[in-house]
Amino acid sequence: MVLLLFVDLDPELAELGPLGGFFVLRTGVPPRDPLPTLAQAYATPRPETEDDVYANPITFRVRKVTESLHVPEVRIAVSIAQQALAARLWSIALGAAALYGQVPDLDPRLLRWDPDGSAPDDLWLSEVRALPATAVDEVVRAGHLAPLAAVLHSRYRISPGLLWGNAGSALAGAVRLLDRWARANGRTDVIDRAHALASRLFAHPDLSGTLDPHTLRRRSCCLYYRLPGGGLCGDCCFDRPPGPGAARS
Repeated sequence: MVLLLFVDLDPELAELGPLGGFFVLRTGVPPRDPLPTLAQAYATPRPETEDDVYANPITFRVRKVTESLHVPEVRIAVSIAQQALAARLWSIALGAAALYGQVPDLDPRLLRWDPDGSAPDDLWLSEVRALPATAVDEVVRAGHLAPLAAVLHSRYRISPGLLWGNAGSALAGAVRLLDRWARANGRTDVIDRAHALASRLFAHPDLSGTLDPHTLRRRSCCLYYRLPGGGLCGDCCFDRPPGPGAARS
């Protein structure tokens, strides 16, 4: 059972700030207006504007990650960029649901993204509209991660298993951060709501097989170990960095 608080969302979503950078969501008009919306990011790009941050934000972001991290394969950059954005979206929605008992409507048409920004991804919500806490799945998985996975699979031929593995790992990471904050601040109510909501989210077929239910280790590889000096993630499916061609997807 998910226990809910009935606290109105404040216009600046100020309660999310103390949770950390992955949970912060700025509201109103970005200083660099107009940043592209995530709806534009998920749309089919125009080939003649491939280098345009506004017309083709996904391609722009993947190239930025590739260049800034000296990524040897484009699919590694795609994986890193997608998991980072998934972590931001899960954190915002789950944090709001656990603290407010409501979640902001993160409609991709309302959510602006700076693909040229640093990490964590810079997001702006143009209008704060409250939805029930139980709408987290609709807001994040269905509203963002499914269309994002579709465009990345189509454009870069990335395995859906890898992308949903990233989404599951990002969700588990958001729960851990929220749990840590709640324990440090004596908010057992937040812990209970976060874990209850996460359990429901992981029951969806897109996410249900992404992590081992006992160890919470991934069942797919995000490819981070292929970065120069990348090493293994904390929830990696491998016990040691594998040889060439051994990544699971």
